[in-house]
Amino acid sequence: MNATSILGLLVMIASQTATIAGVEPFWSWNTPICWTGFVLFTDGAVFRARGRSWLRSMPREFALLAALSIPLWLVFELYNRFIHNWYYVGLPSNPVLRQFGYAWSFATIWPAIFEGAELVGILRAGRTGEGGAAAPVRVLSVPPGLVVPLVSAGAAMLIAPFVVPGWIAQYLAAPVWLGFALLLDPLNARAGNPSILGDVAERRYDRLIDLLLSGLLCGLLWEFWNYWAGAKWHYTVPFLNRIKLFEMPLPGYLGFPPFAVECFAMYVFVRGWGGRLRCNFPLGTL
Repeated sequence: MNATSILGLLVMIASQTATIAGVEPFWSWNTPICWTGFVLFTDGAVFRARGRSWLRSMPREFALLAALSIPLWLVFELYNRFIHNWYYVGLPSNPVLRQFGYAWSFATIWPAIFEGAELVGILRAGRTGEGGAAAPVRVLSVPPGLVVPLVSAGAAMLIAPFVVPGWIAQYLAAPVWLGFALLLDPLNARAGNPSILGDVAERRYDRLIDLLLSGLLCGLLWEFWNYWAGAKWHYTVPFLNRIKLFEMPLPGYLGFPPFAVECFAMYVFVRGWGGRLRCNFPLGTL
């Protein structure tokens, strides 16, 4: 374990311990503090295993990843105005601090998912001799007969919460957590950019497995750190709301793995806007 990983681990332990004890500022800021520690911990572990990592090898790309994480998550906040599946409590009364807290927390979401996928990749590689870095991306001939239905299904899922009555929209969280993957991943494949569809076409599944497992890992950590925090979120899922692990109703954990795939599809789409990616991603996730 290198210094970066040790620092990240200490940040997570100190913040969670202080939060359980009700010590400020950790009690009110546990989520962004712990996720910052998680990113440091995983980045250090990945660098030690591979000799490259987001922070060490691509600091500018990592900064862009964190910056884009804010507006990308705000897309889901917009959807929540229609599906009404979560709400926040205990936020700072000062509007400047409140907005800063939002920005810091949202900026950790995509980095956490991607760093988590890298960590899963090296753990799987260590155990099975497989996993880890994805094969070089090649331009694939994805048949329109496959792309059009997937894109259409994704678009329909994402439009539905805006057009159905409110009492129906509250049941449409699952389509929101799937829609962007179905809409954008085929478009990424057609552009010759990294994609799950392209991986599957070449019978490569490491990236998909790493992302799915990272989504589940990050989901468990999000809910664990959120449970004791003063500034936190609650869920208003309209079914099985009493069967919970931390604040999340148990079926809700099924949404975290596809959410990680959505994070991947959305980021690749934004970075490859209008054509092929111009940046070089040397890591397994991308």
